[in-house]
Amino acid sequence: MTRVIHTGDTHIGYQQYHSQIRREDFLNAFNQVITDACDADVDAVIHAGDLFHDRRPSLTDLLGTIDILRDLREADIPFLAVVGNHESTRHGQWLDLFERLGLAERLDNSPRYINDNLALYGLDHVPPSRREELAYEFNPHEATHAALVSHGLFTPFAHADWETETVLTTASVDFDALLLGDNHAPGVETVEDAWVTYCGSTERTSTAEESARGYNLVTFDTDVDIRRRSLETRPFVFVSVDLATGEGTERVCDRLREYDLGDAVVVIEITGDGDSVPPATIETFATDHGALVARVTDRREHPEERNIDTTVSFADPDAAVEQRIRELDLSTAAHDIDTMIRSDSISDSNIRNTVTEEISELLNNESLDAFTQTSSADTNTFDKTTSTSPEGTQSDSSILSADYTTNSPSSNKETENHTPFVQQPQSTVKDDDTDTKIDSDDMSNDENMDIIADTNRFTNISQDANTDTDTTANIGSDSNAEPSIDRTEETELSDDESDTSETDESNSASSQFTMEDF
Repeated sequence: MTRVIHTGDTHIGYQQYHSQIRREDFLNAFNQVITDACDADVDAVIHAGDLFHDRRPSLTDLLGTIDILRDLREADIPFLAVVGNHESTRHGQWLDLFERLGLAERLDNSPRYINDNLALYGLDHVPPSRREELAYEFNPHEATHAALVSHGLFTPFAHADWETETVLTTASVDFDALLLGDNHAPGVETVEDAWVTYCGSTERTSTAEESARGYNLVTFDTDVDIRRRSLETRPFVFVSVDLATGEGTERVCDRLREYDLGDAVVVIEITGDGDSVPPATIETFATDHGALVARVTDRREHPEERNIDTTVSFADPDAAVEQRIRELDLSTAAHDIDTMIRSDSISDSNIRNTVTEEISELLNNESLDAFTQTSSADTNTFDKTTSTSPEGTQSDSSILSADYTTNSPSSNKETENHTPFVQQPQSTVKDDDTDTKIDSDDMSNDENMDIIADTNRFTNISQDANTDTDTTANIGSDSNAEPSIDRTEETELSDDESDTSETDESNSASSQFTMEDF
C-alpha cells in the first residue's frame, strides 16, 4: 500500500489585496500540508504545479519555502512536483533550484517509483497551441499502479481546454489516475477507467472560492482511494444585503454586526432598491470592527449609472487587474514585461534596464516567438467563477478525517462506512497562458530594433499605469514550435535576475495599475 498527499496551486507569494498578512497566509497553508504529511508519515507529497504565484518569487518566499521543505526532507518524505504556468520560465525555475538542494524532484516521462507499488510520471504545463504534436511518450514501468501528475484544465471539468481522453488513449503507459493542478476547485471524475482528480488550491485566491480549501490523500492499494482533507485557512465572511426602499448604509452596518469579523476577509454584496451606499464607508466600518480586509460589491443599477458602460467591483481589485491584462491579449514578451513592472521584486529605478536586457536576450537568442500576440482562445482566466464544496465536507483539518472517498473505477464507487464523493457543479479558477508563435526567419535587424522601440514604449506607458490596447506591442506571425513533454521544454520567458542588488520588497506603487485604468 502507498499513501501520498496530492496538493497544488499553493501560490506562495501572492499578496492578495496588497496585504502582507494575506501573503503570509499562503505560505502558512503550504506549511499545514507539509506538517500533515509528516504527522501522517505518508510515502510522498505530490505537488501539481503553481507552488509560487510569480515566476520570480521573492527571497523571503523562497527562504520560507526552503525551511518548510527541509522539515519534509528530515522526515524522509520526497517532494515530487511538476511546473505550473505561474512559475514556468525559459531557462529554469524554482523546482530546478530545489532539486539541486536535495529538497524536491521534478517528475518527467520516466517512472519515479514509490514503494515499488506506484510509478509516478510528470507532465509540466503546456500552452494549448503546443499540445497538438505532443506524443505522450512515457518510459515503461513495473509497478502495480501508475499515475500522471500534470497542470492544466482537463475535461470533463468546466472551462477545460485539454482533452483527458486524448492523453489517456495516446499515452504509452496505462494510468490508473491523473493527479492534477490548475483548477482551484477540488473534484473527482473517471475517464477511460482512470480517476481524474483536482486537489484544489490551499488558500483562496479570489472571493469566488467560498468552499473550504484543502488537498487530497490518495491511497494506491488493490484499488485507488481518494479522500479530501480540509485546511484551517483565513476565514472569509460573505455578507449579502438586500436593501429595501429607504434603507442604506445603516442597514448594511447592522447586518455586519451580526457576524464575527475578527481577522477575516469580509466580502459584502449589496442588492435591492435602497439608497446609494458608499463602499469606502462600509469597508472602514468592517475593518474598525476587526476585519483584516473588507470589499464591497454593489450589484444594483442606479439611475445615474444606466448609461455608463463600465462595471467596477470592489470585491477583488487584484482580480480586476488580472481580468484587464487578459483582455489585452498580450504577447509572451509583453506579459512578462507587465509582470516585471507590477512585481515587488524589481525597484522602479531598475525596471528600464531589466526590461531592455530581457528583450535583448530574447532577440539575441532568436526567441522571436515571444512577441506574438496571445489569442483569446488560448488565454486562461485566473479567478472567475464560484465553487461549491462537496457534500459531507468537514472543517476538521486532521489527516484522519475524510471529506470524500473513491475507489477504483472498476469497483463499487461507494465504500462501506465512508461517505462517497458527490460531484458538485465545478468552477474553474485558472491562470494566464503565455501561448506564443512567430516566424522569425526573415526578421531583419531593423525589425529587431523596432521591437525594442515598441517594448520601451510599452514599458514607459506601463510605469505610468496607463496601459491600454492601443499602446501594447503585439509583433509577429505564426510559426511551428516543436512541442515536447521532456523537462527541457520551456515555453515562457527568461528568468534573468541580474538587477537584484536594488530589489526592494516595499516597492513603490508607482508601477502598479490603478482602477482608473479599467
